[in-house]
Amino acid sequence: METKRVIYDTPEHKVIFFGELTPANAVQSNQVLIIHKGEGMLLDPGGHKVKLLSEISLYIPPSQIKYIFLSHQDPDVVASINGWLMTTKAQAYISKLWMRFLPHFGLDSQLEDRLIPIDDGGTKVVLGGDCELLILPAHFMHSPGNFQVYDPCSKILFSGDLGASLGQDYFFVENFDEHIKYMEGFHKRYMASNKVLKFWANMVRQLDIEMIVPQHGAIFKGKEMVERFINWIENLQVGVDLLTQNGYRVPV
Repeated sequence: METKRVIYDTPEHKVIFFGELTPANAVQSNQVLIIHKGEGMLLDPGGHKVKLLSEISLYIPPSQIKYIFLSHQDPDVVASINGWLMTTKAQAYISKLWMRFLPHFGLDSQLEDRLIPIDDGGTKVVLGGDCELLILPAHFMHSPGNFQVYDPCSKILFSGDLGASLGQDYFFVENFDEHIKYMEGFHKRYMASNKVLKFWANMVRQLDIEMIVPQHGAIFKGKEMVERFINWIENLQVGVDLLTQNGYRVPV
């Protein structure tokens, strides 16, 4: 996959995708920077601050990053948070469940007042004065305190681990049926149950989505591909659906 691409671009609003910035022996993860009227929001900055900081500086001064969004507590999302809060003046949003876990990643106590807990129902943040980003509940997909971001200005849903794929070598999904093999094992093991997937599908069908950008792997672009993914995931048996007394019903 490419290491960097502007996936939405207007004079007032840009979305920049960064991939493959993690060390070779670490899980591949995507980071995203949303810029609206000179203010930035960084999504899931991961564990390697230095490379991402140099890339972001090509688009916006770090001092203009207003928000850092942490979808859940995994180290590929939050491990570099101390460095980001030291480098920027941003507020960092994370589920209220994980507020007391971040100090275990070396968070300086003097920075803790810039952590904003997200209640279970989600919240909204305003970027650049008039772009209202929705922070949507996505609990148990896979974390019990998990959120996604919907950007109505670009009509992009940033879905975290939901929709993740591993091992493909392309940027956008073009053949959905072929792409399933890169997603299926991960979702069966890491997502909690079909019940939460159905709830999620019902929620996001109320949104006008042109693109779904997961934290790992390829992007779903266009309404047809977005709908293919939603239809697939809402009918997938995962997690406890597959559990038996002797373990998992199928290898994952």
